[in-house]
Amino acid sequence: MAVFNLGSINADLFYQVPHLLAPGETLASTDHSRGLGGKGANMSVAIARAAARVAHIGAIGRDGRWAVERLLEYGVDTRNIVESDVATGHAVIMVDDQGENAILLFPGANRAITETHISTALEAATEADTFLFQNETSVQIEGATQASAKGMRVVYAAAPFDADAVKAVLPLLDILVMNAVEAQQLTNATGIGLTGLPVRDVVVTLGGDGCRWINTDAGTDQTFPAIPVTPVDTTGAGDTFTGYLVAGLDRGLPIEQAISLGQQAGAIMVTRQGTADVIPDLKDVQDARLG
Repeated sequence: MAVFNLGSINADLFYQVPHLLAPGETLASTDHSRGLGGKGANMSVAIARAAARVAHIGAIGRDGRWAVERLLEYGVDTRNIVESDVATGHAVIMVDDQGENAILLFPGANRAITETHISTALEAATEADTFLFQNETSVQIEGATQASAKGMRVVYAAAPFDADAVKAVLPLLDILVMNAVEAQQLTNATGIGLTGLPVRDVVVTLGGDGCRWINTDAGTDQTFPAIPVTPVDTTGAGDTFTGYLVAGLDRGLPIEQAISLGQQAGAIMVTRQGTADVIPDLKDVQDARLG
């Protein structure tokens, strides 16, 4: 079994600030660093660190070869990452003293992925594998359609949220992962409550209130309590949760255990400064025993 992740690859440019920038304000940062990021790259690293096999489907510019090398170091299969004439995507991330963040994205090469690229990457995939995608790349519908036709488990992390993008792929999904704000936006856009969505499993992260799992086949709705920690930086925590959730399912865990594993990893993640480079590995999670 393996996870094929159609996902973004970004250079994350971090700026530590006293408070998040207001419109028209000029503010000096107190620290700066560059790291590997992008929701897709974050999830691929999380999946690899959660002891599952992950093949990343993505694109970089010539300026992004360091990112591919970093992914390879972290155990990600990078053979389906292509080099584009478009610059590598990047994110400017402000993190304030309370650990909250604001992020400005440049999609770059992430929007240069083609349907042919997806077809080539999925040639070796089978119905025992999982297809994961987010909302930071091109050809999302095409990728989900190809994966569904192969009988793969199709998982969508609906962020950054776009109502039309979500509605377009809903019939193809087995699992939909959102945060509470995105879930409300989807309900507003569709007029359908979460329990009425045409997706078997809906997972909603609730921040300090934990996590909610809805199985529309069984008609069940279960809430998992939050793990109390003091956050340092919330960037990448949701991606870490999703990566661990998908890895757990790929390794054959029941979804309840996979959710719990994701919560543990996400709780550790918010106590660390950074994104893909500081995602905890499975041993970190097992040793921490949070909650």
